[in-house]
Amino acid sequence: MTETRRRNTDTRRRVEKRHPQRSIRTPAGPRVVRERRRPEPVPTRRRGVNSRKSVQAAALILVGIVISLSTLGLTMVLSASSVTSLAATGSPWGEFRSQSIWLGLGLAVMIVISFLDYQRLRILTIPGLGISMVMLLLVLVPSLGIEVNGAQRWLRLGPLQFQPSEIAKFALVLYGAHVLSLQKDIDLRRSVRPLVAVLITYGTLILLQPNLGTTIIVFAIGLMIMFSAGVKLWVLAGLGGISVAGAGILAFFAEYRRARLLAFMDPWASPLQEGYQTIQSLVSVANGGVTGVGIGASRGKFGFLPEAHNDFIFAVMAEEFGLVGASVVVLAYAIFGLAALSIARRADRFGGLLVVGITTWVLVQAFINVGAVLGVMPITGVPLPFMSAGGTSLVSTLGGVGVILSVARRTK
Repeated sequence: MTETRRRNTDTRRRVEKRHPQRSIRTPAGPRVVRERRRPEPVPTRRRGVNSRKSVQAAALILVGIVISLSTLGLTMVLSASSVTSLAATGSPWGEFRSQSIWLGLGLAVMIVISFLDYQRLRILTIPGLGISMVMLLLVLVPSLGIEVNGAQRWLRLGPLQFQPSEIAKFALVLYGAHVLSLQKDIDLRRSVRPLVAVLITYGTLILLQPNLGTTIIVFAIGLMIMFSAGVKLWVLAGLGGISVAGAGILAFFAEYRRARLLAFMDPWASPLQEGYQTIQSLVSVANGGVTGVGIGASRGKFGFLPEAHNDFIFAVMAEEFGLVGASVVVLAYAIFGLAALSIARRADRFGGLLVVGITTWVLVQAFINVGAVLGVMPITGVPLPFMSAGGTSLVSTLGGVGVILSVARRTK
């Protein structure tokens, strides 16, 4: 009897080992049922869903910032240009109407691009590069390029004027993201060298206009894309050092740039000439105080501050809205950068590099413009993104935002 029980026990154990949920009946004992254990709950990982929601939230923040800055910019263009427009055309609405049309066109471009698949932009890489370089060359032809205030930066297309350097920024972002996303491991010969060659070509052509501010932005875009792609730091340090040294040498060898640099160092040395814009800009900012003099009440726009509706629109805004308003605008650009980089972190390699390049473009340009207004950087004629008057700059920048939104829409 004992031997029989032992065999039955062994049989039961073997069956339970193979089929834990089965019950067995032994000849010498009652029905034995193994207790069914409820499996412990496995924690569900909703990282994909949460990531998608965070990207959508960042995109909404981005759109809100862009629309807010563009609307404020349109208001400031009306305020800053009303006096000069009235004197030139008999109507204070001239520059405002023009900027409104460009803003509408830019928003339409942003919406259309946001619905496109950004991966399809790869096919525009080489054509965009070639077309932008040809246009930069045409600007330098005296009979084709349009000179304004000593700078030959514009081309005429029918009744419109546009800046090829703005198109070149977009083409550079697209090319840099394309070549550095083709391979996971960066190849200096196949990826970095061609991009450096493009940077030098762009920088030279833009510097000849002359346009030092856009040249700095172009090199900043290229270096930041390479950094984000994982290019070795010694390569970036070398390129950065060469860029800074080259800019310094060119600034001192060209009389126009040297005068601006000296005016930046001591604007009171020539208060009625090279230092005039810097001094008047600082006066406008100081006149605004903490809360500002009120919308439309700026004094700088009455002929005291040159280019009040364009390069120095931040000074007019700071005068009318004070330190509080100026701080809010600077904070808005910072939030724009954080939201865009949040999208870049979750995108694929190509999309992430596109977002990094466009974000660098916007933030470096804003930094240079605000720095010039506050007297902490030389005046280089760079407009404030989304706010300054200027059709090409506004449309191209909003087109770049459209690319960021396209990446956000397709990031999981």
